[in-house]
Amino acid sequence: MDSTAFDEQLLDKTIASLQLHGFQTLLVSTPEEAGQAIDTLVDQIQPASIGYGDSMSLRSTGSLARLATRPGVAFYDGFQPNMSRPQKWEIRRQAMTADLFLTGINAISADGSLYWVDMVGNRIAPIAFGPRYVILVAGINKIVKSPADARARLRRIAPLNAQRHPGFQTPCMADGKCKDCDSPDRLCNAWLTLTRCYPQGRITVIIFRQSAGL
Repeated sequence: MDSTAFDEQLLDKTIASLQLHGFQTLLVSTPEEAGQAIDTLVDQIQPASIGYGDSMSLRSTGSLARLATRPGVAFYDGFQPNMSRPQKWEIRRQAMTADLFLTGINAISADGSLYWVDMVGNRIAPIAFGPRYVILVAGINKIVKSPADARARLRRIAPLNAQRHPGFQTPCMADGKCKDCDSPDRLCNAWLTLTRCYPQGRITVIIFRQSAGL
């Protein structure tokens, strides 16, 4: 999405709504600037431990490599390809009680609500409760006009996410359309909607003026 063609009124409304609902909200130009904002926030928070939920948008900021080597901080990375599934899940459980948790967002409604769909729930459970602070990053392509549009977006991107896992067997892999299936490989098992941030300021939303992720 070309940022110059984005609806500025919709963006302004979204940011104002998020702030009204208790989300600390930052607008930057690029993923790299989002990464710099993350660095500044981490310096302020001074967490003893950090966890994250896998996110293409978060990875685009370049911040994960810096966080992983931050002195004196336990970095819970349950997404190493050489790990067994039990190892990955154990580390992801630890990340759910880290001082700081980072991930992306699947959809942002202009009314100030946030939306996710997840396979296991390790990416969304820490957003709702657990870590003392949460940082969320998203490109402007995640912004939609209404909660109904946000839920529709989740159904639209679920098949695209499935296609990132070539070993999975789901009906949506064939034609890119959600069938609300019962496949053991179904990726859209857990859904989360946040309408407010409690306590206020616990969650920071960083939006950048580029498209990122699905």
